[in-house]
Amino acid sequence: MSLESTELKIGGQSFKGVYLAILLSLSTTLGSGVWLASSLYSRLEAVEATSIPNITPIKEQIKLIEAELEANDVSQLQGKLATLGTNLQTILEQQQKLLLIDESVTELKLEIEAMKATVVKAELVSQKVSSFESKVSKVSREIEDLWKGLDYLSNPLQ
Repeated sequence: MSLESTELKIGGQSFKGVYLAILLSLSTTLGSGVWLASSLYSRLEAVEATSIPNITPIKEQIKLIEAELEANDVSQLQGKLATLGTNLQTILEQQQKLLLIDESVTELKLEIEAMKATVVKAELVSQKVSSFESKVSKVSREIEDLWKGLDYLSNPLQ
């Protein structure tokens, strides 16, 4: 008895064994999709946990220091002022990188929301599949009982 010739009749509908095999493979695919979504969601939560520091007060302090140095006209501190300018440039570059990270986090939040919707859909499909499986097992049990009854009726002495 091969998978192609196997047939299951449920409520007037007949299901080929091939279709049952396809249904099984589809349900395992959905299960692995749910697993993948869960794994990705936990990774994204870890990314969201990183905090972006606010460097606006630091920029204001640097501007105040530069203004005081220019007002005092301290020529011997010109080298330190150049270093401060370089540090300010570095801070500005870092701030731009942080803004890019903030944009990435926003995009990831949107993707997480889309994944949550997919997970909910997958859970609904999984519930429907489990309900269908219980119905199929009941019908299978009834079919086996009917065959046993027919066997008994055909040969009651056994």
